[in-house]
Amino acid sequence: MRCNRTIAAIAVAVTTGVAVAACSSGSSSTNGGTKSNSSSGSSTSTKATLTWWHNGNTQPLLGVWQNVATTFHTAHPNVSFSIDPIQSDQFANKMPVALKSNNPPDIFQQWGAGQEATQLQSGKLTNLTPLVSGWIGELGHAAAGWQVNGQQYGIPYDQHVVGFWYRKDLFTKAGITSPPATLAQLESDDAKLKAKGITPIALGGQSRWPDAFYWEYFAVRECSQSVLQQAISSVNMSAPCFSKATKDLTAFMNTGPFQQGFNAIQAQTGAGSSAGALANGKAAMELQGDWETSVVPALTTSKNIISELGWFPFPSVSGGAGDPSAVLGGGDGFSCTTGAAEPACAQFLQYISSTPVQEELVQKANIGLPANSAADAVLTNPALKAVAQAHNNAAYISEYFDIAFPTNPGQALDNAIANFFAGKGSNTTIINSVSSSSGH
Repeated sequence: MRCNRTIAAIAVAVTTGVAVAACSSGSSSTNGGTKSNSSSGSSTSTKATLTWWHNGNTQPLLGVWQNVATTFHTAHPNVSFSIDPIQSDQFANKMPVALKSNNPPDIFQQWGAGQEATQLQSGKLTNLTPLVSGWIGELGHAAAGWQVNGQQYGIPYDQHVVGFWYRKDLFTKAGITSPPATLAQLESDDAKLKAKGITPIALGGQSRWPDAFYWEYFAVRECSQSVLQQAISSVNMSAPCFSKATKDLTAFMNTGPFQQGFNAIQAQTGAGSSAGALANGKAAMELQGDWETSVVPALTTSKNIISELGWFPFPSVSGGAGDPSAVLGGGDGFSCTTGAAEPACAQFLQYISSTPVQEELVQKANIGLPANSAADAVLTNPALKAVAQAHNNAAYISEYFDIAFPTNPGQALDNAIANFFAGKGSNTTIINSVSSSSGH
């Protein structure tokens, strides 16, 4: 996928029984099936049940995943799924407990990178490398973020890029004729918006992760790719460019770009959230992932909200050592656990990665960017096309830091940045958060 750029994975209860076939000689309680690189066209008379934890707990993704399982069953009727849709934030608590148990789910939502490496220590993640070698190349560099030491422990089904979503009508009202390309231009546009009584940027600080996008993007602009990679691998942010990121953030916050009380506002839940403020014209911008198009329609009565939104990448920062085309992002995927029937589990992940399923995810579930670039052709929204172009043309993709770092350091960084936005802590607490939480 997207072979024209280098991916820097700067590492990146409804239960239904659905009969889904796969070529397996094991069951969900064993991993004794003969591992092969065969396609999902093989078959076996042995039945198996795969438990599947995914984060599609609301429509439309809930229905799409059900349809994916049902369609797979139609072609291969011997493997059943027990499906458990779980809200994304709950995975942080549920998966560590599940991986310590004797009965983890066979397939579970996976965000890759350092978080995946942390989970690998449980001994419960299947090394998918020999099972997927015959087709993983179809995903190109997209698969790299789900590798640990060159081995494939997860498979992505989408890719994400964080950038600014903006209201075209509010930009026009403020006399802004084109999106800002530099930080100075963004601050100038913020002033123009405020002069018209418009809140420039909505931020959902209560959720304690959207604010991290700002500090991380300043770090991506100030630090070179090699410095970022070294920081992730060493779990150490002592390089001077990280302190420059905090300085940049402080100066930007001092311009007053956010709505009043942003620390008490949710990011994406309800019309009163930061996404709701954007959706209802109460703020001109929000720095969010490309999943924004699947969130805002439910938060407004406007039937044309998607066409009213534009998108632009995080602006360049004067003097920064980072490539100005680099983007902050990540993606969603799945891992198999060692108790899952194989090759059944891996073959289902192959099916999810196939072009028809990827197109369905784009068209019906609004996932954003597909992991399989063959499905890019079905992207129709101009803003999402702009996201895809930025993704494809990026010098590198910097994985969200909380995913790139091991789990505890990543969460500690999120907390330190959230506290900084709330007026607590300092540059030192941000810089030292990852090393102190990792024992370094």
